[in-house]
Amino acid sequence: MPLLLGISHAHLTQAETFEVKMLNRGPHGAMAYEPELLKLSPGDKVKFLASSNGHDAVSIAGMAPAGAQPFKGKINEEIEVTLTEPGIYGIKCLPHYAMGMVMLIQVGEVPLSGMNVPADVPERAKQRFLEIATRAAK
Repeated sequence: MPLLLGISHAHLTQAETFEVKMLNRGPHGAMAYEPELLKLSPGDKVKFLASSNGHDAVSIAGMAPAGAQPFKGKINEEIEVTLTEPGIYGIKCLPHYAMGMVMLIQVGEVPLSGMNVPADVPERAKQRFLEIATRAAK
């Protein structure tokens, strides 16, 4: 009688890496990330590309889910981060924050309506966050 061996293959999901360009001019104005909104799964990576000089990528305090690790890139350098906590992340370019150089990253099935913009965010950045959310809703 032959012996049958069953081999079980667990479903493996590989994290994806998404690229974001840091630009002097993007499709929606000056000082922009492209894309301005990413939708990821927990564990995916984001690689910020130094596509134009003078930019960085920094997580915004108060605009990340509980347990998320803050990060701060260096000007003119690429940075790659892994986002594991579901929620809405706000990202800024430190030198151009007041000019509204921000983006949103949506990790998991969390609606953008849950976005929390802290009171100390510069007015132009608040406006850009609302513009991003409005374009995403269309």
